Amino acid sequence: MKPALTSLLLLSGIISASFVSAEDTPSAALLVLSKHDNTLAIVDPSSLRVIAKMPVGKDPHEVIASTDGKVAYVSNYGSGAYNTLAVVDLIAQKTLPSIDLGPLRGPHGLAFVGGKVWFTAEAAKAIGSYDPASKSVDWILGTGQSRTHMIYVSPDMQLIITTNVSSGTVSIIERTIGARPAPGAPPGSANPDWNETVIRVGNGSEGFDISPDGKQIWVANAGDGTISIIDIASKQVTQTLAADVNSANRLKFTPDGRFALISTLRGPDLTVIDTATRKPIRRIPVGHGAAGIQMQPDGARAFVACTADSYVAIIDMHTMEVVGHVEAGQNPDGLAWAIRH
Repeated sequence: MKPALTSLLLLSGIISASFVSAEDTPSAALLVLSKHDNTLAIVDPSSLRVIAKMPVGKDPHEVIASTDGKVAYVSNYGSGAYNTLAVVDLIAQKTLPSIDLGPLRGPHGLAFVGGKVWFTAEAAKAIGSYDPASKSVDWILGTGQSRTHMIYVSPDMQLIITTNVSSGTVSIIERTIGARPAPGAPPGSANPDWNETVIRVGNGSEGFDISPDGKQIWVANAGDGTISIIDIASKQVTQTLAADVNSANRLKFTPDGRFALISTLRGPDLTVIDTATRKPIRRIPVGHGAAGIQMQPDGARAFVACTADSYVAIIDMHTMEVVGHVEAGQNPDGLAWAIRH
């Protein structure tokens, strides 16, 4: 047999074998974005193996999965240079056509609630929602704030919260009923409206989370190294913690609400704060800077995207120590869970 033909058959066998041995997406999967590779990795949280990688366009920053765990949406950020959301079929493990957001440039923060993708559009100073059923952006609201970056939407879609990095503020946006019905609406119907309350917090307000009881917003202020605690009912800052979390990127509560974890882009540690005493109780060395944080749904482990070191650190929440790493691509950032029902 000629050497060229032998090599071709050998290569064909390798490709065929790789295809046959490809693994199905687990029912609970960790999704990891690589900003350098422009990919989304599907990680099996049991084996900690990368099951598949798919291209997701330029500068992916945040990722969210649909409620049924079958589709992932990724924001192509580019500090306002891009205006698309990448879409990935997690079951078929393939990239689908992207979503063009038109003038809503700089999409970043994402949420999936009520069958829709909610997103921030930083360069447009706006937030919006995309309806996969109609394949259209069906709602837009301007925030009037600079660098509207991260977003939370309540399960009943009556409350939206955003952080506005350059303004150093948090927007609490509440759904109300307008006085006039929408054009063409049946007589007596109400027109939904939104009220925005802008709350001054600290400089560089970016990472935030809602306490599991739904009563508080904790905001990490990268410029001040502080954490602002907002009472949602009164819409006021009730306390500012001197937590020493300069260059803070993300803040995430444990499922039981006992601890808050804060990552920093230019620091070696993940800070753990006891929410009862409101004091730092541990600085966990994770590398040379970290971004995204995801808690395992049962609270046993935390996954931290260590961007500078190109791995995801795995933290045992019982010992509060790093127990392993996942290498899912260079410069990891956004993380999410996809749980298939």
